[in-house]
Amino acid sequence: MSSPRKILVTSALPYANGSIHLGHLVEYIQTDIWVRFQKMHGNECYYCCADDTHGTPIMLRAEKEGISPEQLIDRVWHEHKRDFDGFHVAFDNYYSTNSPETRHYADTIYTRLKEAGLIEVRAIEQFYDPEKAMFLPDRFIKGECPKCHAKDQYGDNCEACGATYQPTELIDPYSAVSGAKPVRKTSDHYFFKLSDPRCADFLQGWIVPPHVQAEAGNKLNEWLSGGLSDWDISRDAPYFGFEIPGAPGKYYYVWLDAPIGYMGSFQNLCDRNGMEFGEFWRPDSEAEVYHFIGKDILYFHALFWPAELHHAGFRTPTGVFCHGFLTVNGSKMSKSRGTFITAESYLQHLNPEWLRYYYAAKLNGSMEDIDLNLEDFTARVNADLVGKYVNIASRCAGFITKKFAGRLGPVDAAATAEFQAAFEAGEIAQSYETRDYGRALREIMRLADVANLYIADRKPWEMAKQEGREAELHQVCSTALTLFRDLTLYLKPVLPMLAAQVEAFLNVPALAWGGSWAALPAGHAINEYKHLMTRVDAKQVEAMVEANKQSLAPTPEPAPARHAEHQQHAAQSDDAKAADAHYIGIDDFAKVDLRIARIVSASHVDGADKLLRLELDIGEAKPRQVFAGIKSAYAPESLVGRLTVMVANLAPRKMKFGMSEGMVLAASGDAPGLFILSPDAGAQPGMRVK
Repeated sequence: MSSPRKILVTSALPYANGSIHLGHLVEYIQTDIWVRFQKMHGNECYYCCADDTHGTPIMLRAEKEGISPEQLIDRVWHEHKRDFDGFHVAFDNYYSTNSPETRHYADTIYTRLKEAGLIEVRAIEQFYDPEKAMFLPDRFIKGECPKCHAKDQYGDNCEACGATYQPTELIDPYSAVSGAKPVRKTSDHYFFKLSDPRCADFLQGWIVPPHVQAEAGNKLNEWLSGGLSDWDISRDAPYFGFEIPGAPGKYYYVWLDAPIGYMGSFQNLCDRNGMEFGEFWRPDSEAEVYHFIGKDILYFHALFWPAELHHAGFRTPTGVFCHGFLTVNGSKMSKSRGTFITAESYLQHLNPEWLRYYYAAKLNGSMEDIDLNLEDFTARVNADLVGKYVNIASRCAGFITKKFAGRLGPVDAAATAEFQAAFEAGEIAQSYETRDYGRALREIMRLADVANLYIADRKPWEMAKQEGREAELHQVCSTALTLFRDLTLYLKPVLPMLAAQVEAFLNVPALAWGGSWAALPAGHAINEYKHLMTRVDAKQVEAMVEANKQSLAPTPEPAPARHAEHQQHAAQSDDAKAADAHYIGIDDFAKVDLRIARIVSASHVDGADKLLRLELDIGEAKPRQVFAGIKSAYAPESLVGRLTVMVANLAPRKMKFGMSEGMVLAASGDAPGLFILSPDAGAQPGMRVK
């Protein structure tokens, strides 16, 4: 018998700047199924992951919320862990890249690459925001596309025509942070020399199966043959991340330390469990390391990452398993446009194991996209899990309890022969191993059909009414529960919580692969059967869709950020407008951050007929400036010290008089008059209105 394998498995690190959604879960559910399968085989398998916590977006979001980056990433970590737990994703360690372990390995890898002559310092010209006193990442620069002249496009690519370009090519660029016109400024940056022949020579022999799928290898070879560019691995202060040793004011770019977070998370696990890190990460390690990733980050994981590891004296991954994206009802999901269903929202409406099963049925180990068709989801879960699988136990278990004191009888060997043969053939196990879960589930449901046909042919419900057929009834129901046990074994990586319920009901130890096949023995006592799974109610799905209606509807192009009024008009059909005219979902309301504000100062604005300049205290370090069109109704001195209500998460708007950082709420009607809102006594600046 071969010794257990030593396996380390990771999934891509979710960024600590947003919620987990169903697109993310394709990866984590897929990985969790594979890890559970390995553990059921008795392999020493560890699943490590972490929140990806560094970068400019984290820094700016924390600043906007008036909290430290550390407070932000701690809050998001707990939100992410809650969602993963809800979907039964069983990490052995879920950590953070903002950790001493990750910093240690980032510094180690950087230093070794530098010693190998693979780090080079170069002066580069970038856009700089003079108001925020910071260099701007590509995604924080907007302007007119130099190709198609679409307005308000990002600094690295145009969403209108798909063109890619340098930020300096944008026409009339502006900072997405402050709205200011950026200036060009030169700074020294640190580059990993991926173009070095040593890297190209190594990667030429590495980007082949089993390290990557064949289809991924084809794409990687295209990139390699086109010539690899050196990788800018540094960013200038201000930046939330790790400062580069010996380079004051320079920080590791988030993509440098994110994959190193795999090592940091595993080191943390080793420290807690008394394990040896090097046993998995030394160049001569016989352990296996696998990364599950989306195809959008293949370049980083199969070119930069193995080249870094190899030239820094660490082992490279055994395999990088790349998967496709998720669509919902045939439409592409987009986090940036909000077209997603959050994990939290799903869990409020539906059973997580329904989605685990549906995803598994769609996954085949390739880079193909999968579609969550909600009608098909309902039909498949109801037909397979309830109509076929659970149906076996629900039709037979009651007879064992009522007529045979909860004890099984002898099993029909002929009826179990096909199940025994399937177990010994190992095709289901091989499908799990190769991540072809869809193939595994097709075979499992075929066996479920075999079991149901056996029950239907023998009709135990009729036997139970006929005297003299007790022994036959006992055998049929006992046989059916042995078949049900086998199906549960096969489904356990996908449906771990349901499997645990079945193990308790059948009164058996935790089901695991290995050993030889055997039926449940005669005389074995089972527990009383309790209903295992309900059907998906279409109304539950409809309720979830309603809660995420904005994300499932076609999304209009956003209004230009510099010229938009402080409101948005959704492009809707006439029918949709009529249906939605009076109602919004609670999720829509929750997006508006209303805060109690104290008016610290109020003054006239030179050249403005309608505006007053207000400074508002909402409990942050400094007051916010807001330009409000209330000059006709209020003298400035009458407003100072008053409490009102403001929209705190409205995007800042650059006006010719200055930056407006929110909106004051006021009421008006058909009669003349404008009235700002005031809270009841006892409200304090910064309190949220909800």
